Parts: sequence; C-alpha cells; structure tokens
Amino acid sequence: MSFKNEYRPYTKEDIESLIPNQKCVYGLFNNDVSIYIGSGDIREEMLAHLKGDVQCTQQRKVNLWTFEVIAGDPINRENKLINEYRPLCNQQFGGDD
Repeated sequence: MSFKNEYRPYTKEDIESLIPNQKCVYGLFNNDVSIYIGSGDIREEMLAHLKGDVQCTQQRKVNLWTFEVIAGDPINRENKLINEYRPLCNQQFGGDD
C-alpha cells in the first residue's frame, strides 16, 4: 500500500513549516527513486535529514518527500512501506532505521 499523500518539494521552508510532535511515517525520494523511509516526530526527523545528519540521504540528493500522520505506533506501517518501496538507504542499513 503506497503512501496516501502526494509528494512534496524537499525544501527548508516546507520542512520548517511542519507542526512539531506529529508522529508520522515518511518517505524521501529522488524523483521516482525511493531513498529512505522512517518514522517519528516528523518535524524533528525531517530537520535532521535536512541538516545532513543521515549521510546516505544526503548523498542521494533527495528532492521530494511525503508523510502520513499515524495514530499510535508507526513501526508496522513503516515496515510495510519499506517492504513495498525497498528504499536504497534502508537496505544499506539492513532494513532498519
């Protein structure tokens, strides 16, 4: 089951406008190539990626992203999306974050 929301431009302005403390699952892309899928506080996670805290995503030149707000624990949804999209950086990390 693919992400439910549209892809968004990966820009500092878009990420800084996010509401903090939203538990989400998110995906990072370079056009149609899946780079990374993760979960957590969406604003905190996306700011970390933007700052370059995750080297693999920096090297892949992310230009699009999407997310879904998740009630409860997002790990099940995250794992399903990882299995569907097979993101490059998750595979490098052995499938985990």
